[in-house]
Amino acid sequence: MATIIDGKAVAAKVRQEAAQQVKTLKENGIKTGLAVIIVGDDPASRVYVNNKKKDCEEIGIYSEEYALPEDTSQEELMALVESLNQRSDISGILCQLPLPRHLNEKMVLDAISPLKDVDAFHPSNVGKIMIGDYDFLPCTPAGVMEMLKEYEIEIEGKTCVVIGRSNIVGKPMSMLLLHKNGTVTTCHSRTKDLPGVTRQADILVAAIGKAKFVTADMVKDGAVVVDVGMNRLDGKLCGDVDYEAVAPKASFITPVPGGVGPMTRAILMKNTVKAAKLQNAVT
Repeated sequence: MATIIDGKAVAAKVRQEAAQQVKTLKENGIKTGLAVIIVGDDPASRVYVNNKKKDCEEIGIYSEEYALPEDTSQEELMALVESLNQRSDISGILCQLPLPRHLNEKMVLDAISPLKDVDAFHPSNVGKIMIGDYDFLPCTPAGVMEMLKEYEIEIEGKTCVVIGRSNIVGKPMSMLLLHKNGTVTTCHSRTKDLPGVTRQADILVAAIGKAKFVTADMVKDGAVVVDVGMNRLDGKLCGDVDYEAVAPKASFITPVPGGVGPMTRAILMKNTVKAAKLQNAVT
């Protein structure tokens, strides 16, 4: 049976380190602040924003929430982002996605200062990740890497397969594994013989958003299985991996909930602290 990778425990460690750094910055007269923008009343977005607020309180990060109505215009949203860019007490800016359809997400994300882009979605931060010389990493892939490190799972020389090619998870996940000298294959909806590819994986990362998509016959014996999915099936939270079927074959596996989710939030806190340090030239 697989060793369960406890995301809650690793996240607690990351938050503790962030809290200590916030305290040190405060002692040196530097305020760490996060502004969260939410447009409309998407229930899932509201849950995420509330959780981020709790995390900030726990760590000592000053937080501001901007809950804007569904019919907010592009101009109003851009003006808010620009005003937050100018404020020295706001270290990080996060715009909760998805935005209502009439708003241009790309324009909004591109308007956030790269030094305050704690989600690492700005093109300049994406480019830095590509060349391996980055300030911020996207929260979910960075959280996965932190868990692999904590459990001393070797990446170098391993066959790594990532299912999913989104800009938020799949692509940066593949890049981070490559930076650690993994041999990486990125799979997607056009991949031929997907089970044949995934069965080669020493490290398999599922990030597609389809409940219990990865079945036992897709997993090699002894593989490390990381489940990034967050789905609801019959009212219950579950991942992209059929956990009960896959766990007996894997050497390590992340549960849902309690795996990657807590890490994503913890890395956001870590990125906000890093933003405060960068903006104040603190090493």
